Amino acid sequence: MEGKQFRTRMHGIVLLLAAVLAAYIGVLYYTQIVNGADYLAQSQRKLGGWETVESVRGQILDRNGQVLVTNHTTYQVGLDPSLMGDHENDILLRLIFLCRKQGVTWTDTLPISQTAPFVYTFDTASASTRKNLGKLLPLMKWTDDDAAALITQMSSSDYTGTPPVLSANGLMTQMRKTYGVDSGLSDADARALVGILYELSLRSKDVTWSPYVFAKDVDIDFISVVKEEGMAGVSVDPATTREYATKYAAHLLGRVSLMNPDEWAIYKEKGYSMDDSVGKDGVEQAFESYLRGEKGTRAVETNAAGKVVNEAWLTDPETGQLLTPKPGDNVELTLDLGLQEIVENSMADQIPKLKSTQTRGAAAVVINVKDGGVLAMASYPTFDPTTLYSDSAIYTAAVNNPLNPLYNRATFGLYAPGSTFKMVTAIGALQEGIITPTTIIEDTGRYMYYPDPADQPMCWIYRQYHRTHGRINVSQAIEVSCNVFFYDTGRRLTIQLLDEYAGKFGLGKPTGIEIPEYTGHVAGPEYTESLGQTWHEGNVMYAAIGQENNQFTPLQLANYVATLANGGTHRAAHLLKEVKSSDNSQVLYTYPDTVLDNINITPENLEAVKKGMLAAAESSGYYKDLENRGIRVCAKTGSAQVSSASESNAVYVCFAPYDDPQIAIAIVVEKGGAGAELAGIASNIMNYYFNPGDAADQAVPDSTPNP
Repeated sequence: MEGKQFRTRMHGIVLLLAAVLAAYIGVLYYTQIVNGADYLAQSQRKLGGWETVESVRGQILDRNGQVLVTNHTTYQVGLDPSLMGDHENDILLRLIFLCRKQGVTWTDTLPISQTAPFVYTFDTASASTRKNLGKLLPLMKWTDDDAAALITQMSSSDYTGTPPVLSANGLMTQMRKTYGVDSGLSDADARALVGILYELSLRSKDVTWSPYVFAKDVDIDFISVVKEEGMAGVSVDPATTREYATKYAAHLLGRVSLMNPDEWAIYKEKGYSMDDSVGKDGVEQAFESYLRGEKGTRAVETNAAGKVVNEAWLTDPETGQLLTPKPGDNVELTLDLGLQEIVENSMADQIPKLKSTQTRGAAAVVINVKDGGVLAMASYPTFDPTTLYSDSAIYTAAVNNPLNPLYNRATFGLYAPGSTFKMVTAIGALQEGIITPTTIIEDTGRYMYYPDPADQPMCWIYRQYHRTHGRINVSQAIEVSCNVFFYDTGRRLTIQLLDEYAGKFGLGKPTGIEIPEYTGHVAGPEYTESLGQTWHEGNVMYAAIGQENNQFTPLQLANYVATLANGGTHRAAHLLKEVKSSDNSQVLYTYPDTVLDNINITPENLEAVKKGMLAAAESSGYYKDLENRGIRVCAKTGSAQVSSASESNAVYVCFAPYDDPQIAIAIVVEKGGAGAELAGIASNIMNYYFNPGDAADQAVPDSTPNP
């Protein structure tokens, strides 16, 4: 009896163990065989996941700490097709329907109309958009070698026609087949889906390096809906974009954008990734190394839907420090935003009121006489950076504007200085002992040194009013801008010494500014011969009064006048004041005093030139308000002929105060006529600088301007 019970119990235990073993084998089979590939993929994603975390770019500030460019945090929708598996099209369609419902637009550069019958939209597409399609066609086998001519045409910047080989409808048919688009989808839904898949193909085939951002700057409502849907491979991520805190200094601040292949060839040696953004121009480019910051790296575990379940910062094996992102440094410029505003507004207000009706553009630069720092630099007409880089229509309009508002005339515009160059001639002749402050030269109306009448130019006052300046010294010659005085002085100085002194003042040479510039050129045999022309002895007369082939930028003119004002110390012009840590707690770098040359002008010679400029400023009547406050201004006008059929370029330079110079100004207006008319702009600048609380325009028109 007991043995029978024992056997029964044993059989029960064996059956139970067999059932457990069978269940275990079943679980193993289900796990390893049926779903093994899925679980393996999930485990690999969890074990191998890591991501780069972008750093925050440093801010750009003016000399007083006022923010010019900062960062704005937004949210964007990204796609990871590797997490979508076989459901890619279904997920993307759900996302499209959500976007339509929420009124969210997404990125789609496929140059085909959104509705049937489909046509190419090359007439509104950019050159890069056409080029991308042309590159992708053969890679996706949507066309063959017979369409090589088509691809070349599509890549051309001026191509607007219909492809002769592959119609838009034909291409859509091939794309739907390649991407496995459900034949039951409407044409509009199919076009929307194909557009997104096309963007992903551009990246997977390395046609473009820029990462695909499905939708930018999405709001909280859309973020909530996407999160609730929990679509695999669809993520909402924070993004940092540059934000302009001012509409001024547009030509200086620059912009940030994704690298192109040429830039990548340079930046990859500095540790950049090919999809990084960099400063493209202006201050953003010049101080990229300070502003950039350092990326961080962290390990990330995700589930099958791509949701992050765990993350941790990685550690640098050499230093043991966590690889957290480090924000970029803050760059403090020499600019004074308030002064920059006055300069731009004064130009915008007064240039249209000039007597000349041919004005096209202008530039003004204000420099600190004591250290070469640029306090303001403006180009006219200008643009608003707060809208230009974010609105394609505004950008296109600016590019097509015949006045070229995107062109920085302050550093790229080359202009003859006209009579504002006469101080170079005066200092050279005084320093070389050719004349003294008391030397008298008689203005006879026409310079008669050369026997050939063709080499006997007239003074401007003789040509206009048929009278002369009579017997004058160098101070008086500067005050009345006597051409005959400087014809004679320049001839005796010789072109070699004239060019030498121009170079000491920085004319025709790099200024040291951190952003790109043209260096211009001084008149002389070498430059004339480089043009295939012949230099004649008498050409020095015209060079001595700022004509001939003298051409300089407004920045160079301002720096030259600053050098004159401080007694001959030629310092580098610069925009960088200092670099601070991201929290502004530490000064990491201060721009050093950088002297490029030194003329060592003797006090009596400097005084003779300053005396003439002082008299020129006082006779204009523009600076009465400053004079009442004990601030005396030194100035010089210039009118540089462009052609016999147009107005001259108007040039104006000045500095103040007379007894302890602090700032120097140069203003150039293309085809602006008389340089003296620009004194109104200069007086506004001076009034603001020396009394920021009362910058009202006190300008009084000049009745008889000198050239």
